[in-house]
Amino acid sequence: MENSPQPPSSTPPLKTPSIKENRVRKIAPLYYSRKDIITALHKFSENREISPRYFEGFGKRPDIFQYPSDVSMLVKKGATSFHCSEEIWQDPTELSTDLSQEQIDNLRTGWDLIIDIDCPWIDYSKKAAIAIIKALEYRGVNNVGIKFSGSKGFHIIVPWNAFPKEVNGIETKKMFPSWPRAIVNYLKDLSRPILAHLIKDEKNDFTKQKDYTGVKCETCNNLSSENFEINLRCPSCNPPYIETFRTHTKEYKEKKCPTCNNKLIEKDSKKFYYCSHCEFNSLENPDNFNEEIISMDIFKILGLDVLLVSSRHLFRMPYSLHEKTGLASVVIDKNKIEDFELKHADPLNAKTLLFTPESIHGEAENLLIQAIDFDKTQEREKPKLKFKSNQNPYQNNGKEFEPIKITEIKEENFPPVIQKILVGMQDGRKRALFILMNFFKSLGMTMEDIEKKLNEWNKKNKPLLKQGYINSQLVWHSKNKPVLPPNFDNPIYKELGIYEMDHLSSKVKNPVNYVVRKAYGDEQRKKEAERKAKRKKKKK
Repeated sequence: MENSPQPPSSTPPLKTPSIKENRVRKIAPLYYSRKDIITALHKFSENREISPRYFEGFGKRPDIFQYPSDVSMLVKKGATSFHCSEEIWQDPTELSTDLSQEQIDNLRTGWDLIIDIDCPWIDYSKKAAIAIIKALEYRGVNNVGIKFSGSKGFHIIVPWNAFPKEVNGIETKKMFPSWPRAIVNYLKDLSRPILAHLIKDEKNDFTKQKDYTGVKCETCNNLSSENFEINLRCPSCNPPYIETFRTHTKEYKEKKCPTCNNKLIEKDSKKFYYCSHCEFNSLENPDNFNEEIISMDIFKILGLDVLLVSSRHLFRMPYSLHEKTGLASVVIDKNKIEDFELKHADPLNAKTLLFTPESIHGEAENLLIQAIDFDKTQEREKPKLKFKSNQNPYQNNGKEFEPIKITEIKEENFPPVIQKILVGMQDGRKRALFILMNFFKSLGMTMEDIEKKLNEWNKKNKPLLKQGYINSQLVWHSKNKPVLPPNFDNPIYKELGIYEMDHLSSKVKNPVNYVVRKAYGDEQRKKEAERKAKRKKKKK
């Protein structure tokens, strides 16, 4: 075993273990001493990154099981569960946060499709799992595995061998996580009517569940969110300062005019609906939303986690214990899902089965092609949004936006959190780079200027970021749409030790808003000075 982790040192030595922790710690040594459990864990870990969990904290990454005995060794050190990657690697120990995306893609040899179903009610998780498997079979994928998550959900696996090596000349192994995500979204759409049929006679009234009902997007059938577009204006300035922004609630912080500092008055507000999947809203696409029909989002109720499909994401290994329940993540027969009961996951009685079935090479090719086409169709239907000059760029509900164009970008107009980053960082340099990259690009700076600015900043870091890493980030961002930096209330600023708010920071939500406000104020003051100069000239 390589890079063998020690239990987290951050755990307070005098902390009193909970009842759950005591129970799991008593069960773990006995359970993980079973030869069949050790074999199952070791076999599934082949060419995968693994990480042990010490009840509350995870071990160091990357790690592997080199030998079956490594499982027992980690349990003796206090490990209570084991987690592994969806991705399959040439050598997991070579993984590093310093690697570029190209290097990661070259290190990856494949990936399994893992579908995570997580529902508050296990009976409905079963129905969701059945619906997904029926949808897979409909597209010709018959060899799938399923395991209990250890709590109230299930994990479904479509093995890497089921996928073609390439589609239209594109290597499948390099399309993680975009193609697996496309498949999960496609399966949600394909299995929706199956699931609706399975639960139609249930007594539970889903429409009473909070946040599970609303106005449906007619394009993708997902629920839309209720939002408000607020128009504010300054009663004192002439011409008046006007600000338009969008928010999830009618309540918002008092806003002041950046020129005269008077309170902005609400001129009007409009309620609208927004689909985060299609990026449609009822203001621009009213026909896509029928406010008279209240629908329910089945998969929001039953849980289908697309985010499980992300780079280097770990999921609970088959036959690993679950800290909260003390149950084992047991593999079950896909034809006996309805018969599954929690007692079958009792670690003292768990029976081992293979999670990864023998699949036919390429049997998921049709599924993958259909999912890619479905994803492209969804992408084509997404509208592009361009902001008005006086509109708050933050309130775009995740839509694409044109970078702000500011005549003169002054560092003195940057918010305190950005200025503290620019002084240089010792810890969190990569996260700081992420913030700066999005901040500069959202301000409309050219990639050449951004590169120059970042290289100047990196000279102040101790130690310096590797130039190759910065270059790879520049290349990636040059090919993608601008994304706003994290809002001021995001915990990342406190985690980096750079959190500092001034008067204006508390009035706006995002660092880009801050600069826009400052720049607008500068422009208004400049115009006012010019007007005064003209008046003086006329008097003379």
